[in-house]
Amino acid sequence: QLQLVESGGGLVQPGGSLRLSCAASGFEFQYYAIDWFRQAPGKEREGVSCISSSGGSTNYADSVKGRFTISRDNAKNTVYLQMNSLKPDDTAVYYCAATLRDCTVVDKFYDYWGQGTQVTVSS
Repeated sequence: QLQLVESGGGLVQPGGSLRLSCAASGFEFQYYAIDWFRQAPGKEREGVSCISSSGGSTNYADSVKGRFTISRDNAKNTVYLQMNSLKPDDTAVYYCAATLRDCTVVDKFYDYWGQGTQVTVSS
């Protein structure tokens, strides 16, 4: 199976934290940059973060900068998104996607997408 599987979502109170995982199987994970996206009801899909294939370069949307941290462990074929100081506006389905393009490229083609994990931030 060639796939990405997200996990770690759930319900958390404002100010709380979650760590999402994106686990890859069936393809050469170490060659791919990984992006996290999110989509809330009635809103456009939003790019959240990206990490290069080596893990040496990262970027973040302004809306999450300083609160979220992306990392990867290529030995485990897994990318993580640590989310701190969560806000209700962070509520969305979070998706990871794999691309052979650099994190700086706009409107990239993604070879693989996960099915998403729900994050709900509410009191």
